[in-house]
Amino acid sequence: MQRSSRLFSSLRASAALTFFCGAATLGLQAQPNTAETQSLFSYTQPVRVESPKLLASLTADAPSMGAAEGSSLNYSSSAGAAETRAAVEGMSFGGADASPQPPPRRYGRRPVYADSSHNADGSNKYSFFGGIGFQVPTGNTHKYLTPSYSFQFGGGRNFNKSFGVMAQFDWDNLGFQGSTLDNQSLLYFGATGQGLDGSTHVWSFTLDPIYNYYTSEKFGAYVVGGVGFFHKVATFTVPAIQSTFYGDFLVNAQFDHYTSNAPGYDGGLGFTYKPSRFGDLKFYAEARYVFVDNQQRTGLTAANLNTTFGQNYLASGGTNFYPANSNRTTYIPVKFGVRF
Repeated sequence: MQRSSRLFSSLRASAALTFFCGAATLGLQAQPNTAETQSLFSYTQPVRVESPKLLASLTADAPSMGAAEGSSLNYSSSAGAAETRAAVEGMSFGGADASPQPPPRRYGRRPVYADSSHNADGSNKYSFFGGIGFQVPTGNTHKYLTPSYSFQFGGGRNFNKSFGVMAQFDWDNLGFQGSTLDNQSLLYFGATGQGLDGSTHVWSFTLDPIYNYYTSEKFGAYVVGGVGFFHKVATFTVPAIQSTFYGDFLVNAQFDHYTSNAPGYDGGLGFTYKPSRFGDLKFYAEARYVFVDNQQRTGLTAANLNTTFGQNYLASGGTNFYPANSNRTTYIPVKFGVRF
């Protein structure tokens, strides 16, 4: 009887000890491992996260992930930083929530501007210009002609910033020297001071290569030269009365007229000024030397009027009383204008 009482006491003590140990064990397992959870989300140094939305989602989910580890996930504290980095970097950032990414940069290629109106270096394929100015006769031409006004316009093709070919039209007006008018008056009327007047001009079509040897943001310089067709005209006038419906008017009526066609050449220098680096407009100033290869024609002049040649020329019905119009012609035109 006494033995049975001792056995029962021993069993009761063992059951109580087992109950308290089991309760303690369950309590420890139910408590979340905050140290491990905190270490997982505080270790952000190796992880590169590009999307701000991803960072916000990870922060919002941190408490729930910690609770899940203690209840249903069999999380091991032996997971290292390398596994965490691999898991985050393996996520896909595509879709509607992804931040837009810039296209990859490309190096080693020059920009190409070529299109229907620009060359590969950015220069305009086509250029146009127009200007006005004056010209100065040189050499033998200066003996019978005087400076006067002139103008030009044209356009052409630029093959790059340096080289182009322009087609242009020039009108170069010239006046007669006083001695020239006196000599013509002697031929026509036998005396000077008869009111004889007149003018001459040269119009031309030329093809001119142009080379820009200096270009800066504001200033430029170029050489230009070309060849073309030149038409020289001389007209002499006398005062005359012209009757109209409104009355009689004194006008300069054409008295004599001469023309001469010849090939010609030109060449010179020009300078440009660009007022704005954002536009294509340029102001230019240029000077050229022009040589017109006229062919000399036989004719009557004040110098040979009373010679045997002069008398025979008149007797044969000669009509060229201004042979100087067919002399070789040289002058320097100076022009100011705009290019675009």
